Amino acid sequence: MEKIYLTNRQKEVLKYIIDGDSNPEIAKKLSISIATVKAHVSAIIDKFHVESRIDVTREAMKRGFDI
Repeated sequence: MEKIYLTNRQKEVLKYIIDGDSNPEIAKKLSISIATVKAHVSAIIDKFHVESRIDVTREAMKRGFDI
């Protein structure tokens, strides 16, 4: 299985994606803009080679959060 490397901020965003938080909720919790959250989410989706947040969650769970 390919190792996926995320920045520390992407790891934080991933945690909130897995928790089911929306972009505005993540932005508020991390004190960043919604546009920045969207950029991180998009980068995470690309790195996991999936199509959606649900797929990211599924893949992260399958990997045991070993990212």
